[in-house]
Amino acid sequence: FSESRFEEINKEVTTYINKIGYNPASVPFVPISGLNGDYMFDASTNMPWYKWWNIERKRGMGEGKTLLHALDIMRQPSRPTDKSIRLPLQDVY
Repeated sequence: FSESRFEEINKEVTTYINKIGYNPASVPFVPISGLNGDYMFDASTNMPWYKWWNIERKRGMGEGKTLLHALDIMRQPSRPTDKSIRLPLQDVY
């Protein structure tokens, strides 16, 4: 659970996010371990160097510690409920 490796990946992803036109300040970076469950749902003692993430959005700031917090803070896209649904079918089974 290396802080230097996290920072290295963070830098690479930030460069890519800039390149494709997104604002890196609006993207939370969370170090997780899927194997151990670190920072997925709860804080962990395996990465004492990690405190929290904060992001800047058009509708204000956001902050959290875990991947679940990052997913919960995402804004849902608007869906036109007054229009009919289109469902493409590829084949009939």
